[in-house]
Amino acid sequence: MFQPHARVAVAIPVAGVSDPGILGKTLASLRPTTLRPTTVCLWPAKRVALLMLPLVACLSVAGVTRAANPPQRLGPDPERFGAVVEKAIGYLRTAGQADDGSFSKAAGPGVTALVTTGILRTGRTADDPLVAASLKYLLTFVQPDGGIYPPQSRYQNYETCLAMLCLREANRDGRYSDLLAKADRFVKGLQWDDGEGHGPSSESYGGAGYGSHKRPDLSNTQFLIDALKAAGNGPDDPAIQRALVFVSRCQNLETEHNTTPFAAKNPDGGFYYTCAAGGNSQAGPTPEGGLRSYGSMTYAGLKSMIHAGVGPDDPRVKAALDWLRKFYDLKSNPGMGDAGLYYYYHTFAKALDAVGQDVFEDASGAKHDWRRELFDELTSRQNPNGSWINTNSRWLEGDPNLVTGYALLALSYCRAARP
Repeated sequence: MFQPHARVAVAIPVAGVSDPGILGKTLASLRPTTLRPTTVCLWPAKRVALLMLPLVACLSVAGVTRAANPPQRLGPDPERFGAVVEKAIGYLRTAGQADDGSFSKAAGPGVTALVTTGILRTGRTADDPLVAASLKYLLTFVQPDGGIYPPQSRYQNYETCLAMLCLREANRDGRYSDLLAKADRFVKGLQWDDGEGHGPSSESYGGAGYGSHKRPDLSNTQFLIDALKAAGNGPDDPAIQRALVFVSRCQNLETEHNTTPFAAKNPDGGFYYTCAAGGNSQAGPTPEGGLRSYGSMTYAGLKSMIHAGVGPDDPRVKAALDWLRKFYDLKSNPGMGDAGLYYYYHTFAKALDAVGQDVFEDASGAKHDWRRELFDELTSRQNPNGSWINTNSRWLEGDPNLVTGYALLALSYCRAARP
């Protein structure tokens, strides 16, 4: 009950007011006289209450308006996301995984490592029976030199790097820390550098390859950088900095970091497959003798530079982003059509997650909620049995296990960033 002649100090907090200036200006208008700094302004309680009613009502209406127009959620709906993932994992459990825990065993352990990483990143733990069986299978390939590959394998870097990414995701309790440290030393030993007779002036320097093609390439080098990062190496690690030298030379951009002959012939800022052994682009050469840039390698190059500590103001990053803004696409792998499409999707997602932009603006000014758009595209392509497959079988994308693994990896970046 109000007491008409009681006097109170005016200091009234109002829930929901984030700007004290609104309340301060309103109260200032209520002052009856000019006050000395040490004066306490006292008002009859009933008068204060009556004067405050319009202010509280106004603020309440503003709060209701804000609540009625909440900011739009970025990324996919969580329930739809969960349903798509469950459908995919259902396929892998019932039709994809062999009794020994492998996926597409004939292709080597790399597919099992990649698929299991996708399963882990979309919510399963290392103790889930589906995951545990695959991890047990992968551990049979651990070699005394620290690598994780079959004996006589020609793809030791590729297979070990993929296994490292998988074991890192399963290593929440530290159970694989020793294996990761040994694998880290192994892949660093495979990197093309002075130990292989390739110093900094060599166009192979810093890169990584399959081994069977006798030269490094950007695809294997991006997996190397990902694996080194997963093992705990920072941007300043010498192996990552050597890899950056190779990555920079695979960009169609002339800088002090790239004096190869190809950049000047096609200076569009994108990336191609390799600058080594005479250079090669899976998208082919230009009429001028340059090497065509294409989507999957440009996202791979951008991501690798970011992991190596190259900042957003660096001309290499700016040029790569400019290329990607011009060719933003989720229907095809720009420059390659449907070849390597799901490899492209997972590299697209990894790279934009590394960039740290929730909304990506293309060259026309259109703004893309890329996580939601990627999720919608993948959902539209999912088969009724939960798998994905590419009608273009190049680079093993006719294998539903591998392609479903790529899709799960891409989906894992469609959610909010993980710690």
